[in-house]
Amino acid sequence: MAVFSQDRDALRQQYHDVWQKMQSGHMLSALEQMIADVIALHPEYHPLLSSPIQTGQEYFVENGQTNPYLHMGLHIAVHEQLSIDRPLGIVGAYKQLLSKTADRHTAEHLMVDCLAEQLWLAQQHRQPPSETAYLKAVQGLSEK
Repeated sequence: MAVFSQDRDALRQQYHDVWQKMQSGHMLSALEQMIADVIALHPEYHPLLSSPIQTGQEYFVENGQTNPYLHMGLHIAVHEQLSIDRPLGIVGAYKQLLSKTADRHTAEHLMVDCLAEQLWLAQQHRQPPSETAYLKAVQGLSEK
């Protein structure tokens, strides 16, 4: 499974494949289990994952659309960050946020929003995302 593939449709197909494995009770690899955990948190995407992938499907924020694959991918990125504490301090910021929200999924969504913003800014400025700015944004969520 190539989770870091540049082929958007292949990446999206992975979500569908994991969903099918979940439905049929097949064993999952560690990576597939991580994807399954995120899928389980998003029942609103289950009908999409039950349907054949729509090759080339676009999602436009300006039309009020959320890209479900990007959203789930950002959750996976947050899980990875928390597993290795990178950027350094993200686990502590998450724990602070979790104590404020008292809900893992809500805390993750807030972090996903911060991550998405940093990725968008990096894209706009054609530079790598700022780990420092991202960490500060997540830390700031506990102060609101």
